[in-house]
Amino acid sequence: MRLRVSIGVGLAAVVALAGCGSDPVPKSGTGKADTAAQTKQTRAAKLAAAAKVKANELGQVPVLMFHRVIRNPTTTDDRTPEQFRADLERLARDGYVPVTAAEFVTGKMDIPAGTHPVVLTFDDSSPSQVTLDEVGVPKADTAVAILREVAARHPGFRPVATFYVTRDMFGKTTPEEQAQTLLWLKQNGFDIGNHTRDHVNLRGKSKQEVEEQIGSIAQQIGALAYVKPVTLALPYGNQPSHKEWAARGKLGNVSYDHSGVFLAGYTPAASPFSRSFDPLGIPRIRAMDKKGDCAQFCSTAWLDWLKNNPDMRYTSDGDVTTVAFPKFKDPFLRTTYKTRALPY
Repeated sequence: MRLRVSIGVGLAAVVALAGCGSDPVPKSGTGKADTAAQTKQTRAAKLAAAAKVKANELGQVPVLMFHRVIRNPTTTDDRTPEQFRADLERLARDGYVPVTAAEFVTGKMDIPAGTHPVVLTFDDSSPSQVTLDEVGVPKADTAVAILREVAARHPGFRPVATFYVTRDMFGKTTPEEQAQTLLWLKQNGFDIGNHTRDHVNLRGKSKQEVEEQIGSIAQQIGALAYVKPVTLALPYGNQPSHKEWAARGKLGNVSYDHSGVFLAGYTPAASPFSRSFDPLGIPRIRAMDKKGDCAQFCSTAWLDWLKNNPDMRYTSDGDVTTVAFPKFKDPFLRTTYKTRALPY
């Protein structure tokens, strides 16, 4: 009898010891429920954050078109260094953050919540845009020097822009000098785009002529800086007979495939997430003051309009993985971005 009791007690002790310190078996489905709850909580927080800053990532984006920055302008497209500084200072005050054309067309505009993207573009690869001194530093009063200067005064104002290159190549004639300039731009976060080899009007040109103009400068940029341009700016804003020729083509063994083609129009551009976004015809705004036609259609006038109509302007939610906007704008969202939608 004592033996049976001893065995029983011993077995109970073994069972007790075996269970000591071991984790309880989770109930089926608990992990999934916790994950779902966490996901719901995270989304609610993102919605609240987007609503707080009145995010509208279906709003319009100003794409500003610059040419030369020179002391004594000879055309209406030129800006003096003082005018260019004032342009940038105004953008910084109004809460704009520069993004590149490549970032814009691919929807990768990673800027702080509550701010607005602006795309700074420079046509014709003028020496006034970037010229390096003997030690490889941008010379004073060139566009890149002024941009970096203003950015240093305004933390968060990114010193980035897109330079649309022709064979003029910033006034450099030797491959070594051309490569130095392009590589400096690349290494300092600037974007290099295609502007055709000879800056010719592509309207009415054959497909072969279009491919020659676009493909040859693409080859040169690739050989000098190991860059394949993501976007193209059409000379004079004129499209070829078939818009697709400007976006995709081939010259020899080198092909080009642009995610965006820019015009020289008069309006802000549609958000890349919007149904109205046309990657083959993206408008830009001439950088000018309110004079003549520019009283309505150039940068100063449009920036005033966007400031006075904030519901029409692109405002970031600060999260590059989502596309946030007021619920009533849902019909304007491109279907390809449905999975990233954050309507509040």
